[in-house]
Amino acid sequence: MQSEFEGRTEQEAIDKAIEALNLERDQFDVEVIETSRKGLFKKGSVKIRVYYGDDSGEEYAEEEEDGEDSQSYNVPESDVERKVIEFVETLISKMGYEGEAAISYRRESKVGISIDSPDSSIIIGRKGKNLDAIQLVTNVYAGNLDPDIKVVIDSENYRMRHEEQIIRSAYRVAESVRRTGRSKLLDPMNPFERRLVHTALNDFEGVETKSEGEGLYKQVRIIPRSDQ
Repeated sequence: MQSEFEGRTEQEAIDKAIEALNLERDQFDVEVIETSRKGLFKKGSVKIRVYYGDDSGEEYAEEEEDGEDSQSYNVPESDVERKVIEFVETLISKMGYEGEAAISYRRESKVGISIDSPDSSIIIGRKGKNLDAIQLVTNVYAGNLDPDIKVVIDSENYRMRHEEQIIRSAYRVAESVRRTGRSKLLDPMNPFERRLVHTALNDFEGVETKSEGEGLYKQVRIIPRSDQ
């Protein structure tokens, strides 16, 4: 789940979130979504988005824990799953590539589908853009079959590898920021990727993170903490 709060400073906005949600600070993640400077006739303000609970608000799935729920399920269990598998394979074929789709996991109303293809690098695309497009179209189709289902498309375990790469890169930049005392901007990222960075660096001593820019793809700025 997510909510938005505003205050004269980031800390004031966070304090409002703590009071309104009745949560401890370590129970939610913070993304700064808007900052206005103090002017002659107006007060400065900071607007934050708070993520809490189990909902990340994104299309991607988190890595499954070991156990029964993390098993691979290649055979569709329902007519909806069968139709979604057929849709994905037909879509890949119409794109001009070979590929087979299979159920990789199930969790509540979320279904993971893995694409096995000799053209996986093209299907994934630069920074996963093609994979995201396939996922978006598939979810539109699946939503017409079952409004409660959410489909996560992956290939060659790209999702997990990409998340690990983002976190490693964020740590490297954070180390540089802490060492030099100069802030740095990361490449533009979607909301889920930005949340990975905010969460990974939440307890990283000596730095803090803020999102900058407009639209879906914003940049995360890693800056030295002012209280260091």
